[in-house]
Amino acid sequence: MDDINIWVDADACPVAVKEILFRAADRTGANLILVANKRMRIPNSENIKFLLVEAGFDVADERIVDEVGEGDLVITSDIPLASEVIKKGALALSPRGELHTKENISGRLAVRDFMATLRAGGEETAGPPPMTVKNRQEFANQLDKWLVKKSKAG
Repeated sequence: MDDINIWVDADACPVAVKEILFRAADRTGANLILVANKRMRIPNSENIKFLLVEAGFDVADERIVDEVGEGDLVITSDIPLASEVIKKGALALSPRGELHTKENISGRLAVRDFMATLRAGGEETAGPPPMTVKNRQEFANQLDKWLVKKSKAG
């Protein structure tokens, strides 16, 4: 599946989600590329790669945006990164299984920006709740749907 590329914003990606991705890449032959600014262990596999980028704000995000292609999938919880890759014709999937598309990303950006404004004004907002088994299942289900669709298209 040379034309199936999955990019991972790996610094913030939960271990459980990486494990799902490793199994999916091995099962399907999809290219899995993890991008991070600190080293991490990955399985020894022909189609699983790791790109180490310099430390710095949004360096990994910028590398993903530079490298991502139309039709690729990006795993990220970063809404601005999701927006940028969608502009390039890719899709973005959060580790919680939320699929970001050109139809819903502007609304999600607006909510994110509103919450950032509240925090900047001194409002205390709760962070995301802990990952649940249901979140991991939803992620795996969305990933499988995307992989099936890509394999039929290729």
